[in-house]
Amino acid sequence: MNPPATPPAPREGGPAPYEPRVPSDTMPPGRAALSVSWAALPFLTLGWATPFTFAAAALWRRTPHVVTAALVYVGVFALQIVVYPDIDHDHRSRAIFGACVLVQAIVACAHAFIIRRRVFDPSGSEGMGGNEAAIEWVRRQRLLRQKARELAQGDPGLARELRIGRPDLPRRYDDGGLVDVNHAPVPSLETLPGITYELAARIERVRAEVGGFTSAEELSAVAALPPALTADLAEFGLFLP
Repeated sequence: MNPPATPPAPREGGPAPYEPRVPSDTMPPGRAALSVSWAALPFLTLGWATPFTFAAAALWRRTPHVVTAALVYVGVFALQIVVYPDIDHDHRSRAIFGACVLVQAIVACAHAFIIRRRVFDPSGSEGMGGNEAAIEWVRRQRLLRQKARELAQGDPGLARELRIGRPDLPRRYDDGGLVDVNHAPVPSLETLPGITYELAARIERVRAEVGGFTSAEELSAVAALPPALTADLAEFGLFLP
């Protein structure tokens, strides 16, 4: 069975693995929060900030839709300012002012939420933030495996005490996903890339006969595993004496 596509759950006391936090709209958290704040400004300011929020977006993106929207809201805002001095004694001015506030606060807010992705992530490229984080997680796991393997080579006893390569046992040391081929049970062996239950059972049976393996190459040869698996077994397998 192949390793799960998503990072494993953090071990007790160990460093937590990366978990994607990208919102459902594909933008990274920081940019998504900024876009929501931008879109909410018209409502939060009762429309007074609307022309400025859309003007800023128009200057930033310079797309026809956003530029046109900014001009419309600036015009509504100008009309609102013009009638404002007369709202206390003129019914018509009060009605126009109320309509302007409605447009600037409610309509503009809804409009901003609809177009916020076009403004803050027009090409969808910002969603790559999740991919970059996933790449960094894989690189970190590789580094953890390298450090754990170096520790195991220098002090096998300490490696056994830390239970490196034993995902079947409770432990605190993060080894990046190593599996001790010479000691791990069949379910753990199945987590190695390309290792099915049948192959894991064969490894366990041959291991009992020969007393263990010293490398992925020896494992593949002695247990008659497909040659294509050797490289992955060398990456994820550990061979403690």
